[in-house]
Amino acid sequence: MASFGENLKKERIACGYSQAAFAKAIGTSQQRVSEWECNRVESTLYTIIAIERTLDIAFDDLTDGISE
Repeated sequence: MASFGENLKKERIACGYSQAAFAKAIGTSQQRVSEWECNRVESTLYTIIAIERTLDIAFDDLTDGISE
């Protein structure tokens, strides 16, 4: 079973971003990206939209394999 954080990390790395560079691109901190990827903090809808646009991915890419 996948998680949002695991999917985010996979997509970020596939696009060639470090956590720091990705954070700068979406207007947040590297620490916040780390918290998302470790599933310690949930992102807002606004942030998810910024993630999708920056990585040029769909919402389904971030939620693939996540179950309730």
